[in-house]
Amino acid sequence: MNHIFDWLFAQYNGVPTHYVVLEIIGVFFGFLSVWYSKKENILVYPTGIISTAIFVYLLLQYGLLGDMMINAYYFSMSIYGWYLWTRKVDDSHFIPITKTTQKEQKISVLLFVGTMIFVFGLYEFFDKWQSWVSYVDILTTAIFFVGMWLMAKKKLENWIYWIIGDIISIPLYLYKGLAFTSLQYILFTVIAIYGYKAWKKNLNKSPQTLLK
Repeated sequence: MNHIFDWLFAQYNGVPTHYVVLEIIGVFFGFLSVWYSKKENILVYPTGIISTAIFVYLLLQYGLLGDMMINAYYFSMSIYGWYLWTRKVDDSHFIPITKTTQKEQKISVLLFVGTMIFVFGLYEFFDKWQSWVSYVDILTTAIFFVGMWLMAKKKLENWIYWIIGDIISIPLYLYKGLAFTSLQYILFTVIAIYGYKAWKKNLNKSPQTLLK
C-alpha cells in the first residue's frame, strides 16, 4: 500500500503546491457535482461551476487544450443547464427526465463530429500534438460535450456518454500525471452507473423540488 501512495504522490514531484491544492479542491467539487446530478439535485450546477473554473485554469497551465475546452464548455453549459432545470412545466412541477428524441440523437451525432473536428483544428493550429494522448483527448472531449448537453436537457442517455468517457479518462489522466483526477474518474464511473439507474427509475416524472 505504501508503494502505491509513494508512486501516486511521485506524480507531483516538481509541481507547484498551489496546483496540487487546486486540483484536490476541483476534484472535491467535481465529485459533489456528479453526486448531485445522480440525485437530480439543482446543486449539480453551482458545484460544477466551481470545479470547472478551477480545471480550466489548471489545464491551461498543463497545456491540455482539449481538456481545457471540455471544462470551459462545462462552465457555460452549467449556466444553461441551471436555467433549464429551474423551468417549470406547471405551477408545481419542473421539467422531467426524458429519453432523447430522433432529432436530439441527430444533434448529438453532429455535436460529436463537430467537436472532434474543432478540437483537432485547435491542436493543429497551436501545434500541441503529444503522441496518442492528443487523439484520445479529442475523443473524450467529443464524448463529454454530448454528455453535458444531454444532461442540461435532462436526457437519460447522458449517463451513457459519461460512463464511456469516464472509463477512458481513468488511465488517460493517470498517464498525464494528474493522479487525483484519475481517482476522481473512477468514482465518476461508479456514480454514473448508479445515476443511470436512478434517472431511469424517475423517467418522465416531473419533480416538485430540485433540492433532494
